[in-house]
Amino acid sequence: MPLLDVRNVNASYKDFHIFKDVSISVEANEILSVVGANSAGKSTLLKAISGMIDLAKGDILFQGNRISTLTTHEIARLGVIQVPEARRIFPIMTVFENLLVGSVLDKARKKRSESIEYVYNLFPVLKERRGQLAGTLSGGEQQMLAIARGLMALPILLMLDEPSVGLSPIMAESIFKIIKEIDKQNITILLVEQNVQKSLSIAKRGYVLETGRIKLEGTGQELLANPYVKEAYLGL
Repeated sequence: MPLLDVRNVNASYKDFHIFKDVSISVEANEILSVVGANSAGKSTLLKAISGMIDLAKGDILFQGNRISTLTTHEIARLGVIQVPEARRIFPIMTVFENLLVGSVLDKARKKRSESIEYVYNLFPVLKERRGQLAGTLSGGEQQMLAIARGLMALPILLMLDEPSVGLSPIMAESIFKIIKEIDKQNITILLVEQNVQKSLSIAKRGYVLETGRIKLEGTGQELLANPYVKEAYLGL
């Protein structure tokens, strides 16, 4: 049984179909990447899983239980945590205060001290800047803070929405290395990315989403070797 099972979901905005009959599954303890161009529906898919938008059709199961009728808060309590696109940190709060916000759920609050130690070890720069206002951090440091805040919630499934967007190549490379480190902690990762090469290279499996539909699926290496992916996304 998959950890997350998205079954034939449809979502629309007014008369515009954002995605139609999309199905994906995420196995426990894997990195799964959903790649595609801008406006393919990737971020909207994560919002649907998080309960932030209503489905017109379809169902979503987490650990075998239906979550598509739950609120965002209820879904987060189950351990489905989303790190949103554009970071969405609290700029006039300190780094430390942002991390505390990530651990407001009961289970996470009880392990707050352990989680703080873990994210400071994973992101040493955040420990150095723990008293600094989050809005004064660099773009890469803000992305690290957004991921660290998500980890403070003790996710079972961590969903990362475009974590490398707007970052320098060196900083983006650091973020992908960090994702691989998180994977070693038996945290399942659903990664949505435009950087097809990097995201598929670290993923066990992946899906290509185009104009709201699944175009291809396979292992990360299979998709990287696929002639269509090479031509359409890798420029080869």
